[in-house]
Amino acid sequence: MSIADANAAEPSAWAVERFGQQAGALAVAIPAQMAKAHAKAHAAHIAVGLKKRSPYGVALAGVVRENLAQMARELGESVRDVRGYEYAVINGHALFPFRYADRPRPVDRARLPANVSPTRRRLFQAHGPQSPDGLFEVDGGLATEEYLGLHEAFEELGASTRLVCVFFTADAEKGIHAIHWGEAHLEPDRTFTWPHRQQLPVAPVPIE
Repeated sequence: MSIADANAAEPSAWAVERFGQQAGALAVAIPAQMAKAHAKAHAAHIAVGLKKRSPYGVALAGVVRENLAQMARELGESVRDVRGYEYAVINGHALFPFRYADRPRPVDRARLPANVSPTRRRLFQAHGPQSPDGLFEVDGGLATEEYLGLHEAFEELGASTRLVCVFFTADAEKGIHAIHWGEAHLEPDRTFTWPHRQQLPVAPVPIE
């Protein structure tokens, strides 16, 4: 059975506004694809035979992106390549997966690492939501060329494509702990302000 045929949970009003008729299917498919990604990353972690957590985290990040891209294809939606990474784009919204912790942790404590790539910063600055009213923005006359460059949209995604974040926590032993999706505005201190956020259920790990 394809993802499009899956029984969709009742979608939220926010999800319907962003994803239209695909909203319900996505709310079911995203947790399922992430559970599959954990199973594959865990197997890779065991195969490497290292005690360090890095093999799991690296594998999980790649497989989650691949699984969400495949999900988009099965739904008849787009997949765009940005700097060598594929992103699922559904109804003009690009899904950005990010594991913000390797243990259960509130999503409002999520933070990008200090060595975050310019590509990730630019995705948030150019395709994320606008800063909420009342928060300070750099004056145009003071903005540097580098700052302005972060606000240039990726042609690969399209200037009108908006970012929908899929933030989650997971570890190799317990799998996916929690999944949140929504719109996250990146702040100067690398934390996030969420104009909208919704928690998705965690799907069981598939039995091979």
